[in-house]
Amino acid sequence: MSVVGTSTAPDGRDVRRTPAPRPDDPTGAGLGVDPDQLPDGLVVADEHGRVICFNSAAARITAVPAADALGEPLEKALPLEDLEGRRWWQLTDPYGGLAIRVRQPERNLLLPGGREVLASARYVRAEPLGPVRRVVVTLRDTEARRRTERSHAELIATVAHELRSPLTSVKGFTATLLAKWERFTDDQKRLMLETVDADADRVTRLIAELLDISRIDSGRLEVRRQPVDIGAAVGRHIQAYVAAGQPADRFLLRIEQPLPVLWADPDKVDQVLSNLLENAVRHGEGTVTIGITPSASPREGEETGTSVTVSDEGPGIPEESMNRVFTRFWRGSKRGGTGLGLYIVKGIVEAHGGTIMVGRAAGGGAEFRFTLPVSVPAFMA
Repeated sequence: MSVVGTSTAPDGRDVRRTPAPRPDDPTGAGLGVDPDQLPDGLVVADEHGRVICFNSAAARITAVPAADALGEPLEKALPLEDLEGRRWWQLTDPYGGLAIRVRQPERNLLLPGGREVLASARYVRAEPLGPVRRVVVTLRDTEARRRTERSHAELIATVAHELRSPLTSVKGFTATLLAKWERFTDDQKRLMLETVDADADRVTRLIAELLDISRIDSGRLEVRRQPVDIGAAVGRHIQAYVAAGQPADRFLLRIEQPLPVLWADPDKVDQVLSNLLENAVRHGEGTVTIGITPSASPREGEETGTSVTVSDEGPGIPEESMNRVFTRFWRGSKRGGTGLGLYIVKGIVEAHGGTIMVGRAAGGGAEFRFTLPVSVPAFMA
C-alpha cells in the first residue's frame, strides 16, 4: 500500500495517510484507492503499532472519529475482544508473534459496548520472516448478515411448521387404513384418501414456494416467454372459484380493448393471478373486481405494457403495513397461509421486468396492480 501525505495526530506528531486519487487519475490506479471510498472499514497501523489510516467506514462501524484514532496505538484505537472477553491484540500479538504468520482469518469480535463486528488482519513484512511493517485490519458490520440469517431461520421454521400438519395427517390416515382397512366402509375410505390427497397437494405447494424463493433470492428464476391471453387466464381462475362454490356474481372482470399481445411465462402469470385472487377471496369481502388495461411499459425502450388490477371491498390493508406487504412472512389476517405468496408474486413480476404495487381500492378494500412489459421478441418487432 502506498502511503504518502501527512496529517496531525492528537499528540502533535505527523501521521502519514493514503491520499485521494488525483482528478486525472480517477480510478486511483497510480496511487491506490482512497480508503474512504471502500465499503468496509480499513485500519492500518505502522511498524510501531500506531494507527496511520482509519477510513470513514471504520469510523462509522466503531463510532470512533478518525481524528481520535490516528496516531494512537492499535489496541487503543481498536479495542477488540473475542466472544469470551479476551483482548484480541494480546492474543494475536501481531508484532511479537511467530514470524511465519501473515494473517488473521475473519472472525466475530466485540467492540466496547458489545457491538459485534467481523474483523480480519493482514501482516505486511518487507521480507519473509522479517519484522511486521504494517498491520492492515478490515472491519465489517454484522447486522446485514444477522438479518439474512434471521430471515433464513424464520423461513426454515415456517416451512417446518407448515409441513408438520399435512404430513401428520397423511401419516395418520395411511397408517389407520393399512392397519384397519376392512373395518371402514368405501365412503369412509374415500374420505380419508381425499384428505390425504389434499394434504399431499399442500406439501407440494409448500415445496414449490420454497424452490421459488430460492430461485428469486439467487436471481435464477427463469422466465419462458410465450404469447399469453391474460383475459382468458383470469376467466379460468374465476370459473374454478365458481365451480368450487363461490357465487358467480362475486367476480367482476373488466377488459379494456384492444390489449397488446403479451409475451410472458404463462405458468408464472397463472401463479401471480392465483395468489392475488386467492388473497381477495380469502381475506377480502364483497365483489372482487379484476381490471385488465393497456398501459405504458415499465421497461425502458418499450412503449406498451399490460396492467392487471385486483381489488375487493373488504377492510383493506392498514396504511402502516403497506410497505411490508411484499416481504416474507407478512400476513394480512389470521386466516392461514405461509406469508410467502406475495413475496413470490413480486419476484415473478420483477423477473418479467414488471412492477407491482398495493393501495386502497375505491370500495375501501385492498387493491393490487401489476404491470408487465409486452416484451415482443426482437424477430417480431
